[in-house]
Amino acid sequence: MKVKTPSKLEKILAAGHLAVTSECGPPRGSDIEVIKEKANLIKDCVDAINITDNQTSVTRMCSLVACIQLKLMGLEPVLQMVTRDRNRIALQSDILGAASFDIHNILCLSGDHQSFGDCPTGQNVHDIDSMQLIQTMRLMRDQAKFLGGDDIKRPPKMFVGAAANPFADPFEIRVPRLAKKIAAGVEFIQTQCIYNMEKFELWLKMAGDRGLLEKVYILAGVTPFKSAGMAKYMKNRVPGIEVPDELVKRMADTPKEKQPEEGVKICIEQIQHLKEVEGVHGFHVMAIEWEEMVPEIVEKSGLYPRPSVE
Repeated sequence: MKVKTPSKLEKILAAGHLAVTSECGPPRGSDIEVIKEKANLIKDCVDAINITDNQTSVTRMCSLVACIQLKLMGLEPVLQMVTRDRNRIALQSDILGAASFDIHNILCLSGDHQSFGDCPTGQNVHDIDSMQLIQTMRLMRDQAKFLGGDDIKRPPKMFVGAAANPFADPFEIRVPRLAKKIAAGVEFIQTQCIYNMEKFELWLKMAGDRGLLEKVYILAGVTPFKSAGMAKYMKNRVPGIEVPDELVKRMADTPKEKQPEEGVKICIEQIQHLKEVEGVHGFHVMAIEWEEMVPEIVEKSGLYPRPSVE
């Protein structure tokens, strides 16, 4: 695939390397040092760092400001942007703000429902949905046009991404939904946490049978378990995530003090397996509030050192 933007992440993928991204959740306060500390833990072992946008509908420092801080540190951010909280005017405005700081990656999302967060009575917006946000981003980048039709001076040059959940119900629409995002103009996909390898590989095969894997880069999402309790919680309480019984048992059978180590080991095994799966172009390591383990996971998975690109 031809490189269209100044994005380092896009260049890594276009060169045929397995990309590695991770993410940082902004703080529930105004101390930017929190983001700097998290970024410093993972900066040498990833190609780009996602900044989440009020994840789980909990109010946090805005993604845009945190991404600007990463740019000031000389790092490559991925701006996550949800349609839940902004109308099309605000979305386009924030895209221009990001572009003014030469932020070259965006992840277009709908966002978790507000009932999951700290303001359950808050009103969502969803003036446009995530697929329309993808289309908006491509219009602004490729045609230098606003949704209203006016020209953009210095249009944004962003590598356009979105999320995919191969495990959500109903499973039959997972690949058609991916196809719609590709038709809308998405260029890379970061998936939900993968634990059920067999089902994920079936999703990839179905996508490949439709010719979709030639049109988009897939970054497989992985999350290490910290404990047996986390494995059980992910299996029983988190919608859209499938954790096989054997993984829950493996964590439960591990002595409590060694469970974090075992969780990391499982994550490394998953990456090593998926490295050989056709259609996987890289990995999105979501070590939730456990950023210090990302370097070990990346290194022991054989994904370090990271390649350099022009």
